[in-house]
Amino acid sequence: MNFDFSEEQNMLRDSVSRFVMDNYDFATRNEVVASELGYSASNWNTFAELGWLSVPFSESVGGFGGNAVDTMVVMEQMGKGLVAEPFVGTVLLFGGLIEKAGSADQREALLPDVIAGETQGAFAYLERQSRYDLADVTTRAESAGDGYTLTGSKALVFNGMAAQTLIVAARTSGEQYDSDGISLFLVDAAAGGVTRTGYRLMDGQLVANIEFDGVTVGADALLGAAGEALPAMQAVVDDVTLALCAEALGIMETLNATTVEYAKTRQQFGVAIGSFQALQHRMVDTFMAYEQTKSMLYRTVCSLEAEADDASRNLHALKVLVARYGKQVGDEAIQIHGGMGLTDELDVGHYVKRLMTINTLFGDGAFHQARFNELTYN
Repeated sequence: MNFDFSEEQNMLRDSVSRFVMDNYDFATRNEVVASELGYSASNWNTFAELGWLSVPFSESVGGFGGNAVDTMVVMEQMGKGLVAEPFVGTVLLFGGLIEKAGSADQREALLPDVIAGETQGAFAYLERQSRYDLADVTTRAESAGDGYTLTGSKALVFNGMAAQTLIVAARTSGEQYDSDGISLFLVDAAAGGVTRTGYRLMDGQLVANIEFDGVTVGADALLGAAGEALPAMQAVVDDVTLALCAEALGIMETLNATTVEYAKTRQQFGVAIGSFQALQHRMVDTFMAYEQTKSMLYRTVCSLEAEADDASRNLHALKVLVARYGKQVGDEAIQIHGGMGLTDELDVGHYVKRLMTINTLFGDGAFHQARFNELTYN
């Protein structure tokens, strides 16, 4: 099997890599994360100009027409710089749902503004009680005249504070855990009855809890068919899970490189600690952990692109490896760096916090291990 990237994919990878290297050093990243928006509007415009925001979208709406490999290439390089801009929240989640669930008219009306960097969006789906179950939805959308009235609350909405438009998962029929009856609605984030409360995760990312108190929307706010949103939601979540695993791989590579370099220069007992055989073995172990994760990522991407029967199982296995080996690489990086590895002044701890956050998004290692076991042994 040929694992070589195409010429366009190599150019895309090099474009993101150069930006991270030249414009996204650790100090700059910290300033971006600490800002009111939680990202740089200037950087976002640059992403649009470079064509990165168009990568996953079809050519019919002005997109690049990319696939999972193209998204993987972008996310891996972004992981190396801990890029905080809302590529996942706006492009992959918000834009991905419009691409998969929206009508042709909705795609043509909404996606060009996403690609141009003019629209910030967010997907409000998670509720406090639902954890990793996409079908656990209690937010209701009741018919009201020619439209709907939304009532409920959502938690952990990525890019929820900066978003101008929200896609909200709400029940138009059925009970709390039913697979059927979930619909998607486009909601103006500034509409009456919408209340947003922002807070930061341990990796510095700004997210929001959002309350919907009798928010009224028109019939044209419905994204796709009423009550049939769950398959599109699951498909987008699968795409984002794969993208986050690619980001984690970039983080693991950076942590390994940083740790090896530190071991070459840190002196103890008059010699570099990298000369100690015990530490050499540990760094070999983390390198192997990275390589195994990379191999599983490539296998998963190939199976998803080929629509293979084992694609879902591979994705679950990949998330399990990211959880397991991400922790191993992160723990060893902190241990070998000593006490400095835990300080905010050193980038190592920030990379580890991002790995820990990725582990919890869309199902942690234990959740995906259980899903893998169900597909394998049942």
